[in-house]
Amino acid sequence: MKQVYEKCMLCPRECGVNRYTVRGHCGVGAEIKAARAALHHWEEPCISADRGSGTVFFSGCNLGCAYCQNEKISRGGAGNEISVSRLAEIFHELEEKGAHNINLVTPTHFVPSIIEALDIYRPNIPIVYNCGGYESIDTLKILNGYIDIYLTDIKYYSDEYAIKYSRAPGYFEIARTAALEMIRQCSLEYDGNVMTKGVIVRHLCLPGLRNDSIKVVEALAEFPKDSFVLSLMSQYLPCGDLSRFPELTRRVTSFEYNSVVSRAVELGLVNGYTQERGSAKDVYIPEFDGEGI
Repeated sequence: MKQVYEKCMLCPRECGVNRYTVRGHCGVGAEIKAARAALHHWEEPCISADRGSGTVFFSGCNLGCAYCQNEKISRGGAGNEISVSRLAEIFHELEEKGAHNINLVTPTHFVPSIIEALDIYRPNIPIVYNCGGYESIDTLKILNGYIDIYLTDIKYYSDEYAIKYSRAPGYFEIARTAALEMIRQCSLEYDGNVMTKGVIVRHLCLPGLRNDSIKVVEALAEFPKDSFVLSLMSQYLPCGDLSRFPELTRRVTSFEYNSVVSRAVELGLVNGYTQERGSAKDVYIPEFDGEGI
């Protein structure tokens, strides 16, 4: 799939650069770059379960969230370059460690290489595509049949906030359309309490954006009934340089978060997860130290 990286159009940015010679908007070139591959116990319970999710944290990101908790890898340059064959080996190693699934974290800009790795070795456990929601329908269609579980964000309803905090114009409509394509590909299936196929839509509540979060929830209520699992997160923790955004230098209040949860319940969105206030801790942010790479 070399030609894909020569004029990269994998995400809605469609920056069209030759990633063999320059970095794309995502901040990386054509070589796979990853910062950690290990069992992770802090995803939704149906993903982590008792043995953990086999997460592969890729470097770079097609978003630009000012508050990113994974800033070291999303735009900080952390990570090591690896081959497609090494990525396939990592899948096998995580499976051997007992992972419930292979969890591809921020994978969008490496989709062609991920597909090549899965063609070399396809684990006998579900493949999770864990993304920020800013996804191209064409890229998602390429993934059809490779991905068992989509774990996607819908971060904002208002374009004002999408542009201000993530430099992502048109974010909501792109993320909504992408989520519906994911739902089309993957109906909900479980083995006991462990998800084996389906879609989880995450929404992280941000300080001061209570009304915007409620609009996201109201839009999700229009999705086909029982077609996805909703994960409402209260774990926002101020990270990085927020000097331009002083309103983001605090945590979400109980009132803000509970208002969003209450609206979701009113709308019948009870198939999902909520978080305790204590979830806003940096202990849940992994060390990007090259483990497993």
